[in-house]
Amino acid sequence: MRKNIILLWVCIQISTSLALDFKKEIELEKKWRFEIGDNMAYSKADFNDVKWDSIDVPEPWENQGFPGYNGFAWYRITFRVPEELRQKALYLKLGRVDGTDMTFLNGKLIGKSGQFPPDYKSAYQVKRRYIIPPEFIRFGTLNTLAVRVFDKQNEGGIVDGDIGIYSRIDKIKFEIDLNGYWKFKPGDDLAFSEQNYKDKKWTTILVPDKWENQGFRELNGFAWYRKEVIFSKDISQYKLILMLGKINDVDEVYLNGKSIGKTGYFPEKDKKPKYNNIHKQDRAYFIPPQFIRVNQKNIIAVRVYDVGGSGGIYDGEVGIVKRDAYLRYTKKKKERD
Repeated sequence: MRKNIILLWVCIQISTSLALDFKKEIELEKKWRFEIGDNMAYSKADFNDVKWDSIDVPEPWENQGFPGYNGFAWYRITFRVPEELRQKALYLKLGRVDGTDMTFLNGKLIGKSGQFPPDYKSAYQVKRRYIIPPEFIRFGTLNTLAVRVFDKQNEGGIVDGDIGIYSRIDKIKFEIDLNGYWKFKPGDDLAFSEQNYKDKKWTTILVPDKWENQGFRELNGFAWYRKEVIFSKDISQYKLILMLGKINDVDEVYLNGKSIGKTGYFPEKDKKPKYNNIHKQDRAYFIPPQFIRVNQKNIIAVRVYDVGGSGGIYDGEVGIVKRDAYLRYTKKKKERD
């Protein structure tokens, strides 16, 4: 019986590693700079932290000279990203943080888990894994990672995990990577889909991530995303697919004001929307070549309706890929699943 249990455990570990296909590229289990208190200036790459304490990561801060401390604290570390990683999809694995965190690379927010005061909500059970938008990385030179943490009780800080920068080996190669900041606005107006609509005053939020993690905790119903994209002449010669990961719940996607696809049914008057757990489906839409403006500004607009709970473009692969590469990727994913 014990042998069967061990064999089952080994099979689970192997299947999990095969499904994820992550490779550690940069080791971050080491000494980090550390300071109690809270100041958003600590997120900046050029902030001078030379007078801060130095503590081990991962390890609760209570075990490193801060017994009984509850409240805000910041971690910072500087590391070099080799030029040869430029062509890889990179992720930060931050392990388990007790209780909430906001994580910045070179002053840019790359992820958030839990809810900070005054509406505190811990996420201590969540193992952090954040996509790093390539435009935030300084390849071939130094980068600064800053982590803002709030803990209310018991252990605090980056407490355990295999901390580092990882590459995703099995990730599809995007011609245009759309991970990162998008324009965002709650509400609904079909004018938001238009190429020339002025969205300068809209909020910017990270994609993919739940909008609840980014200041819209009580938002249910309609919201829109917008992203500017340039299609080069070379890329435009191929049949292209827009991949939008997973969306909670219903969506319709526009390119320059033209609908290119939808998943689910938006609510009609006096009727509830039909969604049937579509938040678990990966979204992908063929881009009609005649809708593309070559070497000009193009606008991708995504209309979303959230039935309740978490909302938005919250997970998965987000970018534009050649059709042939997309077919190979989906075939491989189906065989793996």
